[in-house]
Amino acid sequence: MRQGTFTCPSGATLITSELGFGGAPLGNLFTAIPEEVAEQTLAATWDAGMRLYDTAPLYGLGLSEARVGGFLSQKPRDSFTLSTKAGRVLEDCPPAEATPDKFVDTPSRRIVYDYSYDGVMRSFEQSLDRLGLDRIDILLCHDVDIFTHGTKEASDARAAEFLAGGYRAFVKLRDEGTVRAIGAGLNEWQISEHLARQGDFDLFLLAGRYTLLEQEALESFLPLCAERGIGILLGGAYNSGILATGAVVGAVYNYTPAPAEIRVRVDAIEQICTAHNVPLAAAALQFPLAHPQVISVIPGVRSPDEVARAMATFAHPIPAALWSDLREAGLLRADAPVPGGAS
Repeated sequence: MRQGTFTCPSGATLITSELGFGGAPLGNLFTAIPEEVAEQTLAATWDAGMRLYDTAPLYGLGLSEARVGGFLSQKPRDSFTLSTKAGRVLEDCPPAEATPDKFVDTPSRRIVYDYSYDGVMRSFEQSLDRLGLDRIDILLCHDVDIFTHGTKEASDARAAEFLAGGYRAFVKLRDEGTVRAIGAGLNEWQISEHLARQGDFDLFLLAGRYTLLEQEALESFLPLCAERGIGILLGGAYNSGILATGAVVGAVYNYTPAPAEIRVRVDAIEQICTAHNVPLAAAALQFPLAHPQVISVIPGVRSPDEVARAMATFAHPIPAALWSDLREAGLLRADAPVPGGAS
């Protein structure tokens, strides 16, 4: 796996790797992970060559940050890139008042959404404490999207709150050097584009919206990023499951059971992959990196075995004819870059 660097629009140079580490599973997403397994998993990612690590206060109410920071604090500080997020302040509380969402066996904390200047500063200081590090390489505004807040009106209000307050904190932290790059981590390209047009951002973490299944971000958001030199960290390459499992019974898309039209499309994609002896997951994991603005794909892994599987999936050879066949079948946009530069 190749490692490299990315020079941000603001001038900072960040270490990157084609595959990065998505820290949500280490927050005990859905199931608890013992400490020793978490440590072994992080060691396996390092040994595999991953050098970009993404986490967030949300992930296990700080548990993921503590685990990732504990591991990375043993490494030379300039040998990796660490990303975390702001927008949720964590407050200690009685266990009955905790808000763990999809995470289990978490610390007793409640989430308070706060995208103001003061809220970002509090969130940042809390993250530094949990991580045990003196700086964060990438700070991302987390989840000012419809997926999180329920309606466009609520999303717009949170984005406005951030732009009026939290954004100033982001810029101040970047100017001071305690943060090297700023951006947002979101589940929708439309709100990502809105923010990109309003501020001076270095990177966006886009989850699930530029995949083998969805390429609408090519309409305007990704061209804007190319124009401004903004990098993309790509999360959700499997659209939360279905591009890894295929259209099986119970397949998950966007964290809920996949609707019929999604299952039909994924089944058609998988048939073409099978005809070329390529696992669906391999095509899904490798596809996004062909776009020049995508600097890293960050799958979530929860064990050394999953790290090994991700590496094998990423290394699986894919013939150019697979991409051509997907285009001819209308399953891949004609303007979507593909691995190897196949036309």
